[in-house]
Amino acid sequence: MEKIVSLCKRRGFIYPGSEIYGGLKGTWDYGPLGGELKFNLKQEWWKTMVKERDDVVGFSGSILMNSKVWEGSGHMQNFTDPLVECKICHQRFRTDQEDAIKEHEKEHGKKASWTEPKRFNLLVEAKLGVVEGEKNTTYLRGEITQGVHVNFKNILNSSRLKIPFGVAQIGKAFRNEITPGNFTYRSVEFEQMELQYYVKPDEKESMKQYDYFKKIRMDWYKNLGIKKENLRFREHKKDELAHYARAAWDIEYKTPFAAPDSEASWKELEGIHHRGDWDLLRHQQFSGQDMNYFDENPLISGKEKFIPWVIETSGGIDRAILFFLIDAYCEEAERTILKLHPKLAPYKVAVFPLLKNKPDLVKKADGIYKELKKYFNVAWDDRGNIGKRYFSQDEIGTPFCITVDFETLENNTITVRDRDSMKQTRIKIEEIKSYINDKLT
Repeated sequence: MEKIVSLCKRRGFIYPGSEIYGGLKGTWDYGPLGGELKFNLKQEWWKTMVKERDDVVGFSGSILMNSKVWEGSGHMQNFTDPLVECKICHQRFRTDQEDAIKEHEKEHGKKASWTEPKRFNLLVEAKLGVVEGEKNTTYLRGEITQGVHVNFKNILNSSRLKIPFGVAQIGKAFRNEITPGNFTYRSVEFEQMELQYYVKPDEKESMKQYDYFKKIRMDWYKNLGIKKENLRFREHKKDELAHYARAAWDIEYKTPFAAPDSEASWKELEGIHHRGDWDLLRHQQFSGQDMNYFDENPLISGKEKFIPWVIETSGGIDRAILFFLIDAYCEEAERTILKLHPKLAPYKVAVFPLLKNKPDLVKKADGIYKELKKYFNVAWDDRGNIGKRYFSQDEIGTPFCITVDFETLENNTITVRDRDSMKQTRIKIEEIKSYINDKLT
């Protein structure tokens, strides 16, 4: 993890938030490469979950909502963590952090002593209004989910969607985490990618959809390069289910946060939840608005009405990026490599003139660079020797490097060097675009 954290800061993936002022615990800024990686990840998710489907539409909700939304959703009553406090140093831990508590007890030995568990609300308060003392209390959203559910009828009335259908959203959420840690894994500000999929209130049919979404979400991570041995499903026990869940399974990733063979090394990457009718029924009760879905059924007279059930897929973008980076990190001989899937890599290709003091080579390489920038995110590098340039691009995950040499001036061919195998292939300049496109599919 120390090597990952160092690489992320040094090469411009992730920086500590507000660092020049001493930082703010649990906040992180994404640098030039991290911003590209995050954008690519979101694009791939949106492509899979929205663009390639006829039964899903996109949505973007407000971060600030009427505080009654959180009463209706149950977060005011249930969105809390039980905490214990060390009576010696006053450090707080969630009661489910058993490994951390044990380690802390070892430090203090026989003197170790804890307070009784207390509930701690995770919602982050915000004040709205221009006059001090007369501001209204609201909350930064603790999850992006509720914006979809409170707009259920609006989405339905402004589209031609019929059950079953889904609403997808990517956005920021905020939690008053008392113990942020493990780099970007647990933060106070984070980004989510979620699908709320509405189905008929039928146990058998809803479980079919539930199992289907479990499979496609697991496959998505594998198809983007995460090693299958580092992924698993874990079902939530009844006593750990969230207040809204009828069933919940997590996709977990095997992290380096703890001993390799320990259960503590497995951490949640994405949750697939059967939310039942919790959300729409609660918002109907608290708002007084009718959240029923009316379904025209030729077998019965009139329209059938019901409160739909919800199958949810909820993944953290920051966690996904962290796990993709961990999984891709590799050291071979004298080089460090990020074996990121080409679809996720910040730069798809880098262009080098063999020598920067040869105007003909630089001019030719510059023309290729400018042409490729119309289609891909492209890096330019003319520093130092060619070997160091290759290794520099390996470290940031660039899958292909193009070198313009003296043979290029003779026959319009270049070498394409593959990041993972280091194999070099000679192709014509006019073939570069199709060559890279083929590797990105």
